[in-house]
Amino acid sequence: MAKIKKTFGSWPSPIIAKNIVSDQVWLDQIRVFDHQLYWLETRPAEKGRATVVMDQGKTHIDLIPADFSARSRVHEYGGACYCVGERGLYFVNDRDQQIYFCVRPSSAVNNGLWAVNKLTEFTDRRFADLQLASSGQYLICISEQHFSNKSNEPENSLVQIDTQSGKLTTLHSGEDFYASPAIDSTIDPATKTLTNTRLAWLSWNHPDMPWERTRLWTGELDAQGFLSSIQCIRDKHDSVFQPRWSADQQLYYVADSSGWWNIYRYPDEKPLLSLNAEFALPQWVFGQSTYAIIDKNTLACSYKENGLCKLATISIDSATLNTLPLQYADLVSIQADHGKIVYIASSATDNDILKQYDLTSHCESNIKLSSEISLAKESLSVGEAITFKTADGSQVHAFYYAPINPEYEGADGEKPPLIVISHGGPTTYSSNSLSLKIQFWTSRGFAVLDVNYRGSTGFGRDYRDALRGQWGIADVEDCIFGAKHLSEQQIVDKNRLLIRGGSAGGYTTLCALTFHNTFKAGASYYGISDLKSLALDTHKFESRYLDRLIGKWPDDKDVYAQRSPVNYQQQLDCPVIFFQGLKDKVVPPNQAECMVTALIDKGFPVAYVTYEDEAHGFRQAENIAHSLEAELYFYGKVLGFKPEPETPVPINNIE
Repeated sequence: MAKIKKTFGSWPSPIIAKNIVSDQVWLDQIRVFDHQLYWLETRPAEKGRATVVMDQGKTHIDLIPADFSARSRVHEYGGACYCVGERGLYFVNDRDQQIYFCVRPSSAVNNGLWAVNKLTEFTDRRFADLQLASSGQYLICISEQHFSNKSNEPENSLVQIDTQSGKLTTLHSGEDFYASPAIDSTIDPATKTLTNTRLAWLSWNHPDMPWERTRLWTGELDAQGFLSSIQCIRDKHDSVFQPRWSADQQLYYVADSSGWWNIYRYPDEKPLLSLNAEFALPQWVFGQSTYAIIDKNTLACSYKENGLCKLATISIDSATLNTLPLQYADLVSIQADHGKIVYIASSATDNDILKQYDLTSHCESNIKLSSEISLAKESLSVGEAITFKTADGSQVHAFYYAPINPEYEGADGEKPPLIVISHGGPTTYSSNSLSLKIQFWTSRGFAVLDVNYRGSTGFGRDYRDALRGQWGIADVEDCIFGAKHLSEQQIVDKNRLLIRGGSAGGYTTLCALTFHNTFKAGASYYGISDLKSLALDTHKFESRYLDRLIGKWPDDKDVYAQRSPVNYQQQLDCPVIFFQGLKDKVVPPNQAECMVTALIDKGFPVAYVTYEDEAHGFRQAENIAHSLEAELYFYGKVLGFKPEPETPVPINNIE
């Protein structure tokens, strides 16, 4: 059947915004205890509530009651907010940031329900990276203490918490940041009981970020969980990631002194395998896992090579890598249990799925789907990995998505509009895993270019460091050259180029729209417009991030001013829609409001959409859906087509 010719952008689509989020959950933080599988499940349909789920074969059980939500806000982004032991589950509750204990029931007690008890009673502390000692007598975790005097920076420390009394004891302090406590548990040959003997952890100090430089520490643990013989065992001006002890008391970790994040075993000076591949992720959140120990000679791991993700095992003795014959776009939260690898995977045609791979049978099985939405493969646009060069010859990576709809095509001679996506971070990455948010656009007739601009993770340390001192320049240039690359090849309409991004990606978007005239319009989601305000009024984790991306404040205040779109409002002369959470502490609303006012005064179309109960990054289903449809409506007004569905929002200076 011939396709119906219809203006790009106006195609009816089976992908409805509210279904993208209402039928989808976010899977994260897999844990295995006593051969039992657990994971964190965040549900936009429940206003972003997160619960811990336990797998029981054909059924999955929520362990946290509906009036609780498991989420840490240490560093604002949190992570590793729960752990499991013989007696039950410990988790950080979002509302008060305190640790709670869910008692594991017997079948005859409390009707099988997990009773919740509060463990800690602090009004000034947050917790993350929870690790439970094998004895169950204490937790080891990261504490972030806040002070009533806002001029005092929060203090981070490595702490121990008694699981009976909730008493807190500081194990190590003095560093600006701590992460990744890893307990070495061993079987006492005399008593045959499991005891804890050593602890490893990471720290770093301003102005370093954890993907720039971290220090690796160890200490001896006594029976009460107190530390002695503390020593820093690696301080090489490189980024160390995920220390982990094996059953035979070997300490493994990932480091990038070679220029690539490879896996090491202490005290070896060389990696297990030296590869131009990344076996780690930027530590924006706690508790990430890219490898797991199967036995004393075998590791399971995920790695990125040329931006593409693979699952493999490593034979330690022979130093060989066995890449499994599985096709994935992204892999996170790697765990292992008795010859099985458990992980969260996505592909170009599948949403996140919690999977298990049996190394004996070589069979893979699905445990939990993140979405029940099923779309025909012919309806999906698969991201094609492309590279292009900028003015100075730098090679940039991106994924291109062509507009696809089995029922519609563009009018004769028409080229599609292009949406360029600038990801957040900026030290994160984009993969070509299935994103219904991208398919929302491609199925309506938009082309999409998702840019891994210089500074992105997955392409080695040099590529990551290429953004040093160049934020607002190199990332913007990469997005512009990506759009020009496609328009020069006559793949997209050069007169209908759009750009969108959130947070740091919103900054890239606003810079592109303010300092250049490549794009027709754009969308900024909680984007940064004033670098000075960001340097002076942001949370501790990122308070010195700009030292490396821009320059040291206030020594380089002129550079801050030159790179801030808010100081060049007179140059912003195209339509923009702004989305902002009113509870955002990372990028406060005033960052958007000044830009909105400037565009109103200049007479350009501008929309400002706010959400009262959202912070940094939208988590509620109705708001995520509304923002997508509002953005579509805005583009329709700017480009002159009628979108489906049509979700009107107030737009200043437009009829």
